[in-house]
Amino acid sequence: MTTRRSYTDEFKADAVRLVEQEGYGLGEAARRLGVNRSCLARWRREGYGASNTSPAAVKTDEQELRRLREEVRQLRIERDILKKATAFFAKESN
Repeated sequence: MTTRRSYTDEFKADAVRLVEQEGYGLGEAARRLGVNRSCLARWRREGYGASNTSPAAVKTDEQELRRLREEVRQLRIERDILKKATAFFAKESN
């Protein structure tokens, strides 16, 4: 006898977001998450995912996105400086 697995609403919403926002196909997302494709399709029809997000959560997500973009910008600047320094010191050692 098999037991029925249950998933939290948060898991269902995250799974649907993979399809709606990240561009995964239903089959690929289901396979990666280890769920049945029909379950994922049903969760999508039931309204889990992006359409079920509260305005407060959206604002928090936007703030996090802004913070991460700034961090990426800063890391790229640092990487470029290190590349130039590496090239300079490699040139000096020859």
